Amino acid sequence: MCVAGVMACALFTGEVSAACQNTGSFESWLRQFKQEAAAQGISPAVISSALNGITLDESVIKADRGQAVFAQSFLTFSDRMVSKNRIEKGNQLLRKYKAYFDRAERQYGVPGAVIVAFWGLETDFGANLGNKQTLRSLATLAYDCRRPDKFREELLAALRIIERGDLTPEQMRGPWAGEMGQTQFLASNYLKYAVDFDGDGRRDLINSIPDVIASTANYLDAIGWKPNQPWLQEVRVPENLPWHQSDLDVSHPRSQWVKWGIKPTGNASLPADGVQASLVLPMGRNGPAFLAYDNFRIYTEWNESLVYSLSAAYFATRLAGAPPLRRGNAPDALSLSQGRQLQQILARRGYDVGKIDGIIGAKTRAAVKDVQQKLGLPADGYPTSELLTRLN
Repeated sequence: MCVAGVMACALFTGEVSAACQNTGSFESWLRQFKQEAAAQGISPAVISSALNGITLDESVIKADRGQAVFAQSFLTFSDRMVSKNRIEKGNQLLRKYKAYFDRAERQYGVPGAVIVAFWGLETDFGANLGNKQTLRSLATLAYDCRRPDKFREELLAALRIIERGDLTPEQMRGPWAGEMGQTQFLASNYLKYAVDFDGDGRRDLINSIPDVIASTANYLDAIGWKPNQPWLQEVRVPENLPWHQSDLDVSHPRSQWVKWGIKPTGNASLPADGVQASLVLPMGRNGPAFLAYDNFRIYTEWNESLVYSLSAAYFATRLAGAPPLRRGNAPDALSLSQGRQLQQILARRGYDVGKIDGIIGAKTRAAVKDVQQKLGLPADGYPTSELLTRLN
């Protein structure tokens, strides 16, 4: 899933190989694809109505090559996406469609606040669905050398959605990466998880709010959401915490976090029990702090960006009644050029930081934490200009 016009589909991040060069004409590729679709049982009528006249969209390839939105810090991104107006609108929708949210939670176990948060971040509650021709975008990405197998399957799924009668080719419009509907389903997920919740015989995630609510809940349930369990909780951290324990890959029972001095914010409680949680510090030890529970893994399954996942989960906690987060006094995030410089230094020291693009992902954070430990610094995994100066 992506946020139309904002997220640039971080689900699909990946380095473009230097050897990736498109060969052969798009028209020749499209003829072969039509034959493949027919061999897989898709009717000639659907193939012709969906694909006749489709042309290559160079702007889609350009967008796919230039994803950099997640260079933003957590606070910068969440301030913009979890705004006061969006929280008010989300609460209005929770009240307006309460019967559907309650029914979906009974059936799938997913709270309405969780669904609404994704709904708001993905398309601003349906206001920004994107306006590119989905079939043209998918065909372009299926032809392109970067991830042809992935998008060939998505294009086939889109044809099956048309054949099933859920959408027409003309209704399939969205952002450049080919997602559809008010919570931005990939075609393959639309095919598998879309639900006819309003009983009209179609699974319409563009126009039917009941279908949007139930389909989003169905997908979250399918990828592992645990009913009646927390997902994220803001906490306060002491100055003498073993900072190297802060990571999504590190989990401890809440009793251990309590022993280390972790305390809840607001009126929430933090029982000293055996429930497992990870401490997440998106802007280091001086910024906001969260305990991420098992259900938080669903957010990173939806979108692998930590900035997006934390923002969506935090938004859901606000809709569920949590107070605004404590901002702390974290130093500014590195710029893209500083991030690239840091990654180059770490790579020269033998660390695998992934693509050297200035975006601080999981590999770079892990390398930063290791360097911090070796330098005797608090190992919170958050790169600062001070650390960069010291490494230089």
